[in-house]
Amino acid sequence: MVSLRERLSGLFKGQEQLDLTEGGIGKPLLFLSLPIVVTNLLQTAYNLADTFWLGQFSTTALAAITFAFPMVFLLISLGMGVSVAGSILVAQNTGKGDTRAAEYAASQTVTFALLVSAVAGAVGYFFVDDFLALLGASAQTLPAATSYMQVIALGLPFMFGFFIFISLMRGAGDTVTPMLVMFGTVVLNILIDPVLIFGFDGNPLFSILSLQGLEASLLASTGYTGSGIAGAAIATIFSRALAMVVGLAIMFRGTRGIRIRLRDMSPDLEYAERIVKLGVPASIEGTGRALSVNLFLVIVALFPQTVVAAFGIGVRVFSVIFLPAIAVGRGVETMAGQNIGAGKPDRAASSAGIASGAMFVVLSAMGVVVFLFPGPIVGAFTSDPEVVEVGAEFLRWVAPSFGFIGVLRAYTGAFRGAGKTLVAAAISIATLAVIRLPFAWVASQYFPNVFPEARMGVWAAFFVSNALGALIAFSWYRTGSWRDADATAGSRPAPTDD
Repeated sequence: MVSLRERLSGLFKGQEQLDLTEGGIGKPLLFLSLPIVVTNLLQTAYNLADTFWLGQFSTTALAAITFAFPMVFLLISLGMGVSVAGSILVAQNTGKGDTRAAEYAASQTVTFALLVSAVAGAVGYFFVDDFLALLGASAQTLPAATSYMQVIALGLPFMFGFFIFISLMRGAGDTVTPMLVMFGTVVLNILIDPVLIFGFDGNPLFSILSLQGLEASLLASTGYTGSGIAGAAIATIFSRALAMVVGLAIMFRGTRGIRIRLRDMSPDLEYAERIVKLGVPASIEGTGRALSVNLFLVIVALFPQTVVAAFGIGVRVFSVIFLPAIAVGRGVETMAGQNIGAGKPDRAASSAGIASGAMFVVLSAMGVVVFLFPGPIVGAFTSDPEVVEVGAEFLRWVAPSFGFIGVLRAYTGAFRGAGKTLVAAAISIATLAVIRLPFAWVASQYFPNVFPEARMGVWAAFFVSNALGALIAFSWYRTGSWRDADATAGSRPAPTDD
């Protein structure tokens, strides 16, 4: 009988089984990207678990998490550039066959990521209330959203630590190990989430498992009635802290993926310049995406709370659907990085072209399913019929644009892998800030009669921006100006092992 381990080995190829610079392109890209799909799906499970359990808690909590999630994204995006820079440097040095330089890049990346996350978390903690109020959170929603975000801000270094682990391992070509680590911590999060939200008083988890007697005994012995929305944040931070510890332990051992060394982690200001050069545009790209979501909330907040809650659910469903695009984009980033490091730009370009076509077909098919069955999808997160109706409406508007997201992600992944992070940032800003936000504002506020409901102008902005963003990315890819970049050029040699 085939063991579970053997079955998994057939689906997920380890780093030692993948050669990203030789042979075919489709299979290595698939085996590189498939674990990223699963890892990203598991990452999203954190947010989906919060959304599901808080949806059982109250509509106010659901609206609060809608405002909190974009701020989480913003804080993470501020430091995302460090992880992107580290992944690029590891990938290109790996492609060159310079293992020592790849290890040094990884070690420096960990150091600067923890420093950046500590600063971002401190700033976020003290200004979270003002920022959420600026976004338009109502007096009813603001206290709950603030309590959630303050916990997240304090735990930001733990979240960053694991994201860095994922990025560095991916740059070295190992996407399986982060997936396995993530799986264990997600299971932990899903189990402790309802306990920390509801405590042992009316906890739906105990009702689902028919363990009301056990719940009553625990309540009598502990008196714990839950921490509400803050409990969801505590569960997330605890789980990701455990993931970070495991990830760092794996990298210090160096038996899989990339190795980091304590003596290489002393801050190197000269190397920091290289990380900044690559990372700042990537941070701008990530921050631009986060700010666009936050500014989008300013527009959405002009509508009733049910619309805000529906938008929050819709965005989360939307994010799950295009996880394959994100994963393949990251896979292309690694393949492009390693092949450009190996002096094979044509192979890097081919990986982007193949990924783009495949993602357009796959995500368009997923869009058809979502378009046909939006109600049951939204209904899985809330029983409020008005929220279900508006959420289904949102999904019908965005579903036809899913294929364009795949095209956009594949090409921008190639640009980042080549070290052209500024190009990827420019495309992102053009798509979101120049197209999506203005369209949503103008269509919903100045031409509300064009659509049956004014809010539909906001939904339509997603379709228009995704289609035009894909066109811009494809046009830039066709110029070929990104193919001969080298992010490691001009750097001094990494310290030797002696």
